Amino acid sequence: MEKASEDIERLGEKIASFRQKEAAVRHEHKKKTLNRASRLGLRIAVELMSALFVGLAIGYVADVALDTKPWAMAVFLFLGGAAGVLNVYRLAKSEEAQIEGDK
Repeated sequence: MEKASEDIERLGEKIASFRQKEAAVRHEHKKKTLNRASRLGLRIAVELMSALFVGLAIGYVADVALDTKPWAMAVFLFLGGAAGVLNVYRLAKSEEAQIEGDK
C-alpha cells in the first residue's frame, strides 16, 4: 500500500512539474506574439509614411521643375498613398500566408 502512495506522490510531482513547464511555454508564446504584432504595426506605419513622403517629394520636385503648383504634388501624394496601401496589402497577405504555414 505504501508503494501506491509513493507512486501517487511522484505522479503529483510530475504533474506539478509539467504544469510549470506549460505555464512557462504559454508565457513565452504570449511575449513572442506581442513582439510580432508590435513589429508588424510599426512596419505598416513605416510603409504608409514612407510611400506618402516619397510621393510628396516627387510631386514637389515636379511642381518646382514644371511650375504647376500644387497639381503635381497632389497627384503624386495620391499615388504615394495608393502605393503605401498596396504595400500594406501585400504585407498582410504575406503575414497571412506565414500564419497559415505556422499552423
